Amino acid sequence: MPTPKQNYFLLKPTMPWFKNTGVMIRQLTLIVIGVGIYVWSANGTHLSITELSKGLPNIIDIISRMLPPNLTILPRLLQPTIETIQISIWGTTLAVFATLPFGLLAARNTSPNIFLYNCSRFILNATRSISEIIFALIFVAAVGLGPFPGVLALAFHSVGMLGKFLADSIENIDPGPVEALQATGAGKWQVITYAILPQVLPDFVTLCLYRWELNFRSATILGIVGAGGIGFELITSMRLFMYEDMTTILIVVLVMVTLVDYISSYIRARIL
Repeated sequence: MPTPKQNYFLLKPTMPWFKNTGVMIRQLTLIVIGVGIYVWSANGTHLSITELSKGLPNIIDIISRMLPPNLTILPRLLQPTIETIQISIWGTTLAVFATLPFGLLAARNTSPNIFLYNCSRFILNATRSISEIIFALIFVAAVGLGPFPGVLALAFHSVGMLGKFLADSIENIDPGPVEALQATGAGKWQVITYAILPQVLPDFVTLCLYRWELNFRSATILGIVGAGGIGFELITSMRLFMYEDMTTILIVVLVMVTLVDYISSYIRARIL
């Protein structure tokens, strides 16, 4: 009769089989759940290749009406384009100034207490979850039509994104420089200035430049709700079925987005 030790060695070769079976079952379960979620989402959004194929003639018809672009309206687009750039610049700048205190308060290792930490996190989540269009509608109703509500809308929405990333970066810093300064008797603001901010500043500058690019693209559509910029010209041409004018506006937007991307890349390379 085999001893317990001999039984262990007899059963040992079969153990990896059970282990692999468990892994396979978990993987198959995850695959089935993932497929089920996609099927459920497809039914909810009415995804249909048939409907898309039926709509292709209409898409082709609209594209044919958009060509050739009406370049005669370019002089009229100069002022709205400049206004859009100004909206994106000030919206991003105001967001950066507001982000710095929120980022420090929303990080566990720099927040004074748990109450301010939770309040800051809640504010950042709220501003990030509300779309720029919603903010623009609110500020248009509050301060009237024009580019100023667009600036405020971009600033409020941008604070949520910039503040979250800044707080997360502060929480992930190397604690070595902080502990070294604290050992020398440095105060809290000295630690923040000389140990924390230098570590997060390069990533924060990159993030701010990227946010500026996003804000310019967002500023192009804020005119739809009366918040100034080239978006007003775009929605007007769409409503009047002036597709050739719409093509010209889209080309201008594409050129300006490319230019903003180039400028931000240049600034990033010079600073970092």
